[in-house]
Amino acid sequence: MFSGFFRYFILLMIACLCLAAVEPPAQAQAQLRSPFLELGQATLTPSGWADFCSRYKQDCEKAWDARSDIHASDANVALINRVNKQVNASIKPLLDYDHWHDIDRWDYAEDGQGDCEDYALQKRKRLLAEGFPQGALLITVVRDGNLDGHAVLTVRTDRGDLILDNLSDDLHLWWRTPYRFMKIQSQQNPNVWVSIGAAHGRPQISSR
Repeated sequence: MFSGFFRYFILLMIACLCLAAVEPPAQAQAQLRSPFLELGQATLTPSGWADFCSRYKQDCEKAWDARSDIHASDANVALINRVNKQVNASIKPLLDYDHWHDIDRWDYAEDGQGDCEDYALQKRKRLLAEGFPQGALLITVVRDGNLDGHAVLTVRTDRGDLILDNLSDDLHLWWRTPYRFMKIQSQQNPNVWVSIGAAHGRPQISSR
């Protein structure tokens, strides 16, 4: 009687382990999240952005179409994906101090060198030139697993917030990245930054 129960218990544990291997709990929980970041209250503007705007005033002006999201058509997603890969391939990673002798300088990587925010700025510039609205292309500050600061470009689409990262050639919805999201440009005005909270209840969409 005991041996039969023990055998049943072992088989049950094996089955549970197999299910866990197929879909880890963390991933299952993440799939319940909204594809859209929740934008919070106004917060401090990164000093790097303020300095960037002192040199590129025309690139920091508020656009009339600031709040528009991008329609995530196959053509638009393919273009966003292509820009992400092309910019990643065209820039050699280089820390600000080695590049500019400055601790934190945001700039376009015109000389083919730069760090994370320079990649993000270059992608924003390229996508703006392709006709995408300013309010859908938002520089975003995150922290990685070591709590180090990092910058990415968030592209707001009607299917969710896509993250363009210099550390990956693949596009991911925000919750599929390993980051803790801290602050992001406001859709209404690129010079206003807002905090980022948990995902909110915009309509769920099927993944592509």
